[in-house]
Amino acid sequence: MLAAIAFYVFSTVTVLSAVMVVSARNPVHSVLFLILTFFNSAALFVLLGAEFLAMMLIVVYVGAVAVLFLFVVMMLDIDFAQLRRGFLAYLPIGALIGLLLFGELVFISWYWTVSPDAVGHAGNPTPVGMTNTEALGRILYTNYVHVFQMAGMVLLVAMIGAIVLTLRHRVGVRRQNVSAQLARTPAQAVELRKVQPGEGL
Repeated sequence: MLAAIAFYVFSTVTVLSAVMVVSARNPVHSVLFLILTFFNSAALFVLLGAEFLAMMLIVVYVGAVAVLFLFVVMMLDIDFAQLRRGFLAYLPIGALIGLLLFGELVFISWYWTVSPDAVGHAGNPTPVGMTNTEALGRILYTNYVHVFQMAGMVLLVAMIGAIVLTLRHRVGVRRQNVSAQLARTPAQAVELRKVQPGEGL
C-alpha cells in the first residue's frame, strides 16, 4: 500500500515537472524543473528495484548535465525573446509531428499485451544471487551490445555535429596555423638585430 502511494506521488510530480520544463517561460526555471524530474524518476527506479540506475541518474544527469545546462543558461547572454519570434512559423509542422506521436502512442496502447511471464518477473526484477548492477551489465553487454555501441556512435556523431554547427570564425581573431608553424625556416623564426648601447629596438 505504501509503495503504491509513493509510486503515484512520484509519478505525478514527474509528469507535472516535465510539463513545466516545456511550458516555463524562464529557462532557469525550466532547468530547475528538469532537475526535479530527474530526482522523481530516480525515486521511481528505486521503487522498481533498480538502485544502480537511480544513482546513475542523480550522479550523471543531475550532478553533471542539468547543472551544466543551468550554468550555460545563466552565464550566456541569450535573447530568448528573439528565439521565440519564429514560434508561430514552426507551429503547423510541430502540431503535425505531435499528432503523429500521439497516434503512435494510441496505437501502441491499443495493441499492448502483457506477457504472463512478465507478472512473475515484476516482483523480482533481478535474478536470484545477482546484484542489480551485474544483471544490468550482463543485459547491456551481452544481449544488446550492438545496440549499445550504435547508441554511442550516434551520440558521438551528434557531439561532432554540435561542435561543427556552433564553431564560429570571427573576423579579427588570431588563430593558430599549425601547418605554417611547422613549415617555417630558422630564418623566419629568429631575427637577429644588433642593438647599439643606449638605443632601443
